[in-house]
Amino acid sequence: MLYYESARDKMKFLNQILEGDCLQLCKTIPSNTVDLIITSPPYADARKWHYGSIHPDNYADWMIERTKEFHRILKPSGTFILNIKEKVVDGERHTYVMETILGMRKQGWLWTEEFIWHKKNCYPGKWPNRFRDAWERCLQFNKNKKFKMFQEEVMVPMGKWAEHRLKNLGKNDVIRFESRTESKYGKNIANWLGRDKAYPSNVLHLSTECANKNHSAVFPIALPEWFIKLFTAKNDIVLDPFAGSGTTGVAAFLMDRHYILMDNNVKFCELATERIERERRNNKADQRRTRRNSKVPA
Repeated sequence: MLYYESARDKMKFLNQILEGDCLQLCKTIPSNTVDLIITSPPYADARKWHYGSIHPDNYADWMIERTKEFHRILKPSGTFILNIKEKVVDGERHTYVMETILGMRKQGWLWTEEFIWHKKNCYPGKWPNRFRDAWERCLQFNKNKKFKMFQEEVMVPMGKWAEHRLKNLGKNDVIRFESRTESKYGKNIANWLGRDKAYPSNVLHLSTECANKNHSAVFPIALPEWFIKLFTAKNDIVLDPFAGSGTTGVAAFLMDRHYILMDNNVKFCELATERIERERRNNKADQRRTRRNSKVPA
């Protein structure tokens, strides 16, 4: 394995777009290097020109071989977000996602949480035995129970319900009131008095990306942005091992994080390079305008 021996060598990978199979590329990265891995791997058997068309029956083994390397290079405090969805095979959902989860748990991963990405603008369609897909999984895995997380960065407005619910509190609202179902669950509504923001749910309502026609499965930049806010700080390292058109890299760059992008398709690597370079040029232009506008006239 080609592990780098110095911090200087490790820096060569930062803010780079690497062409090749992530299984081999990850072997060149030192252990415990990356703060966040977020990716949407190719669908099982859906894109025959991408990763050689992985049959659904073989998909879990193929993915688990790679998640072993992901586990090694992720920091103990880091997080892995896997955006994935089960494919329909012969009229039923295949089990490769569940098989992947179980295989990763045997590797030592903790399946910490499952977020749902609700696609607000999913395309209509008609099938004989099911409705259109309007959501995908974003599975959260960690190496340890304690991991880096900045919940305050993704808080949302309290909403109109608070205007009515908190206006007139009863006696059971100002104490921890346990459910009458004897479930031992309880809540204290008064804890939310005076607050204008609350913690979000684990459902993300985001539209799909329609502007980019050069890649068939572009997730919205808001998706990696949200997870980057939640699980990383400035100058942390974000890896996307199936980078596609580079959306994760664009989000990381705009948020002052380092990125490492990998893809085995040269056209996608070129597209990702173009997108990030365009953002870099725009960023420099914005900085120049800011400096000019900040100058005081003589």
